[in-house]
Amino acid sequence: MTTARPTRPGTAHRLAALAEEALGGTLPVRLRAWDGTEAGPADGPVLVVRSRRALRRLLWEPGELGLAQAYVTGELDFEGDLAEGLRAMWAAARGRGLHPPRTALADRARALGTAARLGALGPRPPAPASQARLRGGLHSRARDRAAISHHYDLSNDFYALLLDETMAYSCGYWASDDPGFAAADAQRAKLELICRKLAVEPGARLLDIGCGWGSLTLYAAERHKAQVTAVTLAAEQAAYVREQVRERGLTHRVDIVCQDYRDIDGGAYDAVATVEMGEHVGDAEYPAFAASLHRLVRPQGRVLVQQMSRGRRAPGGGAFIEAYIAPDMHMRPLGATVSLLEEAGLEVRSVESLREHYVRTVSAWHRTLEDRWDDVVRLVGAETARVWRLYLIGGALAFEEARMGVDQILSVRPTAPGVAGLPATPTAWYRGMEQS
Repeated sequence: MTTARPTRPGTAHRLAALAEEALGGTLPVRLRAWDGTEAGPADGPVLVVRSRRALRRLLWEPGELGLAQAYVTGELDFEGDLAEGLRAMWAAARGRGLHPPRTALADRARALGTAARLGALGPRPPAPASQARLRGGLHSRARDRAAISHHYDLSNDFYALLLDETMAYSCGYWASDDPGFAAADAQRAKLELICRKLAVEPGARLLDIGCGWGSLTLYAAERHKAQVTAVTLAAEQAAYVREQVRERGLTHRVDIVCQDYRDIDGGAYDAVATVEMGEHVGDAEYPAFAASLHRLVRPQGRVLVQQMSRGRRAPGGGAFIEAYIAPDMHMRPLGATVSLLEEAGLEVRSVESLREHYVRTVSAWHRTLEDRWDDVVRLVGAETARVWRLYLIGGALAFEEARMGVDQILSVRPTAPGVAGLPATPTAWYRGMEQS
């Protein structure tokens, strides 16, 4: 009589046990390993570990960054809806008390033992080509230029594929729920709202710091006949805006400057706008940035800051965003930014949350990315395309779940305490926005 040998657990079961021990709870997604074995709940998205190299990455870089590296290289994938998979992971982290992988010696020893049995031990895999590689002191001029170039100089053709015709790469303002109100309409409504809040009128001098591809600059010059100085560190953006200015016959109204905000000369602008640029300034440097905003605007002139935020427990940008999207990015709680603007001498008059608007904006970009996936891959490669898929899906979820926010902060440089020169009830800002 022969005795049956006990069945050894498959690779997926070993990986699931390792993950659950590291995270402190059961996995909310099903796991499929490179040998075809599966473990975990039968319904919902499937996390596919395509190679031992994915496990090796996580051993060397446990947590968000290791997962991102494995995903963008294709060593790790989701079968099914990636957004639903990420949503399930976040819900589990909240509801089941999952925590980041522990790095104590005993925990790592157990993980290494499992990895050895699976044949996954080896040297640290090289970082993916799409990961940022910056040098120099944090927020030095040269490093800031490199950080901006990494993200915004990906190519104008790529952003033209991703964005709508306004080329506005910031949160739109969904002023209407009409099905025909599209992403481009939301961007134009946002630009109009900014111009109204800043009281931009013919001949007004507007400084646009971090102008991007010139959406606000061109809108203010064309629609409101303003005299605009546009500032960017990204050479590709500057070239694009210059071309648009020439094509639209706006050379008499628009001046494009490719330089650091710290090098902006002059002042006495009627209005200053900085739309989702303050996140790139840095935490230690923000007081000087706020002081520059105060210096550059005239007395009773207005300053509008549109900026993303994160809670006190998770400032910064996050490991994935800082490594792949916006190196050295720093987001702080909204109240901290308001305090810094006030400490610089500006009087904050209005704060408007656009968080729900960003869910719709980022979701629109993601739909465009998926619709034009083959074109995007041909242009920037599969790895960078996967970076952007992860970025846009994760970003939409972060705004949806209030882990990130975005706000318009309007302030004024008072001439004396209590003398701001702004109307007490600025309801005209919003009148007729859906037709803007």
